[in-house]
Amino acid sequence: MGGQMHQQKAVDTTKLYEVLGVEKTATASEIKKAYRKKALKEHPDRGGDADKFKEISTAYEILSDADKRKIYDSEGLEGLERGGGGGGDASDLFSMFFGGGRPGGRGGGGRGRRRGEDFVHPLKATLEQLYNGKTTKLAMNKKVLCGSCRGSGAKSGASENVCTGCSGRGMKIQLRRLGPGMVQQMQSMCGDCGGQGKTIAEGDKCRDCRGQKVVKERKVLEVNIEKGMKNKQKITFRDEGDESPDADPGDVIFVLQQQEHDVFKRRNADLLMEKEITLLEALTGVEFTLTHLDGRELLIKSPPGWVLENEKILAVVDEGFPLHGNPFVKGNLFIKFTVKFPDSLTAQQAQVLKSVLPSESGPLDITDDMEICHLDEVDIRSLGQSGAGGHGAAYDSDEDDGRPGQAGVQCAQQ
Repeated sequence: MGGQMHQQKAVDTTKLYEVLGVEKTATASEIKKAYRKKALKEHPDRGGDADKFKEISTAYEILSDADKRKIYDSEGLEGLERGGGGGGDASDLFSMFFGGGRPGGRGGGGRGRRRGEDFVHPLKATLEQLYNGKTTKLAMNKKVLCGSCRGSGAKSGASENVCTGCSGRGMKIQLRRLGPGMVQQMQSMCGDCGGQGKTIAEGDKCRDCRGQKVVKERKVLEVNIEKGMKNKQKITFRDEGDESPDADPGDVIFVLQQQEHDVFKRRNADLLMEKEITLLEALTGVEFTLTHLDGRELLIKSPPGWVLENEKILAVVDEGFPLHGNPFVKGNLFIKFTVKFPDSLTAQQAQVLKSVLPSESGPLDITDDMEICHLDEVDIRSLGQSGAGGHGAAYDSDEDDGRPGQAGVQCAQQ
């Protein structure tokens, strides 16, 4: 055969996706998100690489346009140039994405970046949520770089101008005369440009952000409260704060606020509760049920033969709070027992108790000349008030008005 075969040159249809760091199957939303992340990092006002930022912006301009993306996916940059959709000279596009030398290198010269403010928000958490763990979704409104102007604040083809009010310094200096030969120099932020040093003509402002360079966006964060987290512990979302062309975004920080519980008090990984018991239970044994923070029903029992004195503290081992980072290890559950004594006993009940319970003292030697004194209730705050100056002493009066609390012991001649 005399015919000559020509090998067709392969067309690259992936480079723009690689620049944004997404797959060819990425949705419009995924492309937009990837662009914002990379543009924020490489924005020249933040010390980023101006040429890299231009690559990212051009890639986004093409892939965010459904028609241009369709041409690029089938014919590459050559197809865009033939169709007039590349936004520039073909040599510029190929030089940008396939080498050809970048003048200037990386911008900023190592200049440090200013960091935006952190957003700190308290997050209430019940003891059950801290014990079991919980994932909750919280919505917030944040500022993001405007996708229409790519954070420049100006519409396509327009740019910022040096502020004439402050000559680009962002600050104005005013002189104030205090007296003959005395002048005070005062520095304040320029009101014309808001301290930016640059302004945009009203007609050149981006129609979406109105020259602000950022727009509001609703963001939903999944906050994961892990088992065993403590009061005032922080859950941090890195770089989720407000975006700005001239600053790195700050963090979003949630600070846990542990809520009070009706039954349990927490001490690190230990739990403490109080249990009121009767005198009978204190003497013969305690048995009660308890609903734990994870919903389990526990049967709490004291060892046989144990007598529980008032305010006795016992513990159930390994039924406290899980350790953060190692939830299979738990602290202890401490129980403080408060004995509720009966208000009174009948003579028969008292006799039964005397017959059962041992007495540490023997029978009293009572004589006829002894005075019988009966105990009475008093206000402990009256201690030391008897005989105090200006109030008179108890023995200054021969009359007893019978009011309660006037004396702690009343005696009668037998």
